[in-house]
Amino acid sequence: MTATTDFFTAFNDLNIMIVGDVMIDRYLSGNVNRISPEAPVPVVHLKESQDRLGGAANVALNIKALGATPYLCSCIGSDDNAVAFKKLLPEHNLLDRGIVQSKDRITTVKTRVISNHQHLLRVDREDTHDLSPIDEQKYLEVIREILDNKEIHLILFQDYNKGVLTYKLIREIILEAIKRDIPTAVDPKFNNFWAYKHVTLFKPNLREIQQQLPFSIASNLKDMEKATEHIKTKLGNRHTLITLSEKGLFYDSPTGKAIIPTQARQIADVCGAGDTVISIVALGLALSLDMSQIANLANLAGGQVCEKVGVVPVDKEQLKLEYQNLMQQ
Repeated sequence: MTATTDFFTAFNDLNIMIVGDVMIDRYLSGNVNRISPEAPVPVVHLKESQDRLGGAANVALNIKALGATPYLCSCIGSDDNAVAFKKLLPEHNLLDRGIVQSKDRITTVKTRVISNHQHLLRVDREDTHDLSPIDEQKYLEVIREILDNKEIHLILFQDYNKGVLTYKLIREIILEAIKRDIPTAVDPKFNNFWAYKHVTLFKPNLREIQQQLPFSIASNLKDMEKATEHIKTKLGNRHTLITLSEKGLFYDSPTGKAIIPTQARQIADVCGAGDTVISIVALGLALSLDMSQIANLANLAGGQVCEKVGVVPVDKEQLKLEYQNLMQQ
């Protein structure tokens, strides 16, 4: 499958399970016309408050925007923000069958204050402790129920260090994937970085691997190759993709390795770019596309969402056009 229209159309037939931390991205937007007399800070005249699906739920939005069917599995609280979160799901045609509610934690909310397209402040309300054993079991049962009843083409781990993906759950879900011959893709974070043994694809960013490796690295080909060899030795993964911020991304797979530079863009906001990248990677991997295709698509998609303010999903038609243009260069 090599023609652009072939794999963009084939996305529509995929079922992707997303496991990990979900949250509400809350935007408070207004105008700034003066500085507070109480402290040297801007006074925002609030005009609008908007809630959006964030974290692993934003990955689900990206998966859906690309035409595939997402099965979102996570654990939220039993508070007012949990009600707000569950209300957002049907508004985006997402199911809540994989959402477990806990009495032991609050629903994560990231509140961003925006004025004139500028991000002024972020306030986080969250719990980051691991799920309780009872919630772990409830969560795993929900995941297994979906796997038993739906044909899942890939399981995507979206980890934000909020405690939903415990070490035990990571290992159990990977074992389920191996047993069922389902490929896995991981967007890791610091706490359980090395827990994802035997995943198919591992996608950290440069800062994350700099924090984890026992040697220093920069964003050049030689250092990237050294980093991925270390990662593969520890995890046994088949593919590695490392995002390099403004320098693009690096991929390493059995069919090749390369750094793909970013395209020239007018950057407005980098929030959510990683979610978009891993969504493209997951779909490409589920279709067994070559990693060079996947990496080029992911690079374009991540850049696209950076042109927009706030956490937003990818535009499939724009991505398709940009990819066609890239292939013609």
